[in-house]
Amino acid sequence: MDQEGTSKKKSHRDRNSGRKAEKKKNKKEKDIEELTDKQRNPKAFTFNSAIRAERRFRRKQDIDTHKQHVPVVDRSPIEPPPILIAVVGPPKVGKTTLINNLIKLFTKTPLTAIKGPVTIVTGKKRRITLIECNNDINSMIDLAKVCDLALLLCDASFGFEMEVFEFLNICQVHGMPRIMGILTHLDMIKNSKTLKNTKKTLKHRFWTEVYPGAKLFYLSGIIHGQYLNNEIKNLGRFISVMKFRPLVWRQNHSYILGDRYEDLTNQEFIRQNPKCDRTISLYGYVRGVPIKKENSIHVAGFGDLRINNISYLPDPCPLPEELKKRALIEKEKFIYAPFSGLGGIVYDKDAVYIECNNAQAKKYDPNDDYNILDNLFNSKETTGLNIQQDEVQLFTGTQMLVNKDTGVQSLENNKTDNVIEQETDNSTSFSSKNDNIKNYKEEQVVENDRIRRKVIFDTEVDENDDLESEDSESENEMLEDTNKTLDLDDLKVKPIQKAKVEDEIFLKVKEFVTELEANDIPSSNDSTNKLPINTTSITNSDVETDEEDSSNSETPYSEDQSSEDENFENVDVMWKENLVKKAQDAFLQRTHSTQNLMKQIYGVFEPSYQKGLKETEQEELSENENQTDIGGLFRKASKHQEKLKSDRDRQNLMESSLMFSWDTKTKDWTDKQNKPLIANCFVTGKWNESSDAAELLKLDDAENLSDIDSDMYGDFEDLETGVKHVSSENKKKVVSETGKKRKRENADKDEMADREALAEKKRKLKEKFDAEYDNTDKNTYYEDLKSTAEKQAQINKTVFENMPDEVRVEVEGFRPGMYVRIEIEKVPSEFITNFDPTYPLVIGSLNMGEENIGYVNVKIKKHRWYNKILKTGDPLIVSLGWRRFQTLPVYSKLEDDLKYRYLKYTPEHLACNAHFWGPITPQGTGFLALQSIDSNPETLQKQGFRIAATGAVQELDKSTQIMKKLKLIGYPFKIYKKTAFIKNMFTSALEVAKFEGARIKTVSGVRGQIKKAVSKPEGCFRATFEDKILLSGKVKVYKLQNGSI
Repeated sequence: MDQEGTSKKKSHRDRNSGRKAEKKKNKKEKDIEELTDKQRNPKAFTFNSAIRAERRFRRKQDIDTHKQHVPVVDRSPIEPPPILIAVVGPPKVGKTTLINNLIKLFTKTPLTAIKGPVTIVTGKKRRITLIECNNDINSMIDLAKVCDLALLLCDASFGFEMEVFEFLNICQVHGMPRIMGILTHLDMIKNSKTLKNTKKTLKHRFWTEVYPGAKLFYLSGIIHGQYLNNEIKNLGRFISVMKFRPLVWRQNHSYILGDRYEDLTNQEFIRQNPKCDRTISLYGYVRGVPIKKENSIHVAGFGDLRINNISYLPDPCPLPEELKKRALIEKEKFIYAPFSGLGGIVYDKDAVYIECNNAQAKKYDPNDDYNILDNLFNSKETTGLNIQQDEVQLFTGTQMLVNKDTGVQSLENNKTDNVIEQETDNSTSFSSKNDNIKNYKEEQVVENDRIRRKVIFDTEVDENDDLESEDSESENEMLEDTNKTLDLDDLKVKPIQKAKVEDEIFLKVKEFVTELEANDIPSSNDSTNKLPINTTSITNSDVETDEEDSSNSETPYSEDQSSEDENFENVDVMWKENLVKKAQDAFLQRTHSTQNLMKQIYGVFEPSYQKGLKETEQEELSENENQTDIGGLFRKASKHQEKLKSDRDRQNLMESSLMFSWDTKTKDWTDKQNKPLIANCFVTGKWNESSDAAELLKLDDAENLSDIDSDMYGDFEDLETGVKHVSSENKKKVVSETGKKRKRENADKDEMADREALAEKKRKLKEKFDAEYDNTDKNTYYEDLKSTAEKQAQINKTVFENMPDEVRVEVEGFRPGMYVRIEIEKVPSEFITNFDPTYPLVIGSLNMGEENIGYVNVKIKKHRWYNKILKTGDPLIVSLGWRRFQTLPVYSKLEDDLKYRYLKYTPEHLACNAHFWGPITPQGTGFLALQSIDSNPETLQKQGFRIAATGAVQELDKSTQIMKKLKLIGYPFKIYKKTAFIKNMFTSALEVAKFEGARIKTVSGVRGQIKKAVSKPEGCFRATFEDKILLSGKVKVYKLQNGSI
């Protein structure tokens, strides 16, 4: 037993012979595909319950149908604009921190202060623009209209706040962008069970507002002011791969998010009238559809404007170069944030702006030897003057000591006067700053149970003044640094000895310049005198320009002090600058002098037979003949060349075809042996047969052209009668050839027709075969729509593909993705003075017809969270399209007779119509209404949810009609059995005639009808009733009248 248990079992061996082995072998040889069990026995794998199979099929179809959207033509360009991401949320939830972390993730360079949009490159083919939405309902509305992705931040320890739901309702009205929720302050919840329940509750509430399955991120905590790296990387990965669905409004309108503006107004106009209209230029990426110069634009919160000029600029934040790389190199990551002070190199229409970061600037070390030498060489003043301005700091934190305070010979006392005068000219004097500091007011703000005092200045410094002050301060700093780098050993040099040394150096330089000119430009005295600039004039001009530069440069001397000694001191230093450059310029000026080079070069060889020359020209010729060098560029020709030239001129004295060439040997055509060679070159030579005179005379002398003898001349045409004559033999040949040709053509046509019919038959047969076997899945209606949209998108991208940008913008417009500059005129000055970069600058294009104003009929419904009923005539702030405006709506209800009946209030939980006077907007455009946009905390606490109503545009018209229901009351004065006479309801018989046949009713409910008017009293009428009425009863009639809007 033990041996049997330990013995090894026999392994399985395939059969190599037999029936099964042969079948497998034949199968492998024929390469027949092996069938699966389901294919071999399909009945064994069929469903065993028809009801369950139906439910499975229905569920699959529901899932597929829910995924389907209406196919829209993709109008995105090849190089799209940056994706616009708005970071939205209530205050103090971490919006700025999140933007800083995303910027640091993609660019490795965080920003200290974020204002306005920040554009960064995140990959080879994707850029994003981050913008923070402040706690203002206007900013929420503007960003909801343009953003592609909204990051909704929420304080998890507090819960969803009202701003989150307000922004979600705004997005639902103006086109729902992609929305991602982010929960912050999770580290404030210490209990793990409470944290888990909070996440679950907020997630389901977020799904209810957006859609089930909406992405919600968790930022667990902050370490050293930054979120966790893994969480930020995960968020950045989702942003980088996210896809966006095109929205209808943005697919029909072009828009720009302005990231920079510039005031182009003449400063003189601003000085004369600070509130004058401005001319500005706005910059940004084009989005949506191409924009044209003829389009009008609407700046959100500003109004409608006309484009004065539009042009495209180089992309300030371009995508990486198209090279074969595995990933984006760190050096090629770009960031562009002009409002935040990080613009890089900005290209304008007529200028290039370079933004320099202080952190990237080279640190200056005054003790560096190279810096000391550079300052000595670049100094525009003498060493003594620089030493007198030098400052020394004895101890750290003490005041700088100037040499004039230590007893050394000081400068004139005009230094301080000049500094004050210069600062006054630039409007940046320290005294003016002190005045600004004094004119302030104090504002007390209560925050967290403590009072904070805030200083607010009355006057503000102009932007241009700030720029000039920065320039002057930087220049003063450079001057101070230059003074600090001077060596104190120069104090030992005596003034007299220094002046002698400088004079000797100055004379040596003059001698060097003259020697350089003598060596490079050998010329005679006459030619030198004729040149416009000589050596002495160059030296004097250089000295004059140096004196002007030194007088215009910023020196501690005043402009009024100018003496010969001072000029000499400046001159003996300024000559050191660009010495080689000056000598080169002087040489080029002499060589490019305006002289008659034609006369200098060719005038020497003019022959003496010309007698029309003037005396002045002959004198110039005599002078030029004596020159050996002409103009410093050309040498005088040698005697041999001059002789050859004179011989050639002598040959051209008189015209002769018999003249022999001096260089080549030609034949003598006067010889009789050579004459036959050129006999046919003249009229008397031999002609062609078609143009020979003898042959033509024979034709003219022929009497009978149809004779056999005349057939020798072939076919011809009578030029007088225009009749064409053909010989008999040629006629037979033509007839026979024409018949053969016609037969061949007919045969070829029949053969081609048979071939085409056969090819068409084969094509139809192949299509039928492909439809039955190749394409097993039949195309549905949805797939046909999808393929049509894809084809149209491909056509749109290829139609202007090979056209240059200069021509393409004129035909197509400025396509999305281009960085453009829009110039606008007649802009109020308040736009410049009150501009805040934290508010989005949205520039929307208006299509044809949207500039007009008329009656807009909308379908409106009061929001269920708003705690008031809307009343007709109360003002509402409406956000419709790109615009935000205030209007007075009139509410109405559409009756069965298609008339609008006036409503005084909006109905509860029902939609109604509203008419208001406003801009014409396409039908189906969503809008929202607000009663107040005040961001005051007290107002927000009383108001609660701020969105009063939402709706959509239905009709547009220049006029509208709303019927208002009125009640007219009358009193009976004569009563019969079923007839009564009514008074005081109308004033005339004409009014009664209008209401004949109208239904009337008493207070007690007896119904009647108006019959005829009576003569007396005026306005009375006879009416019939269904029963006898009382004399004390009242009679009333209802009337519909046009209401005013």
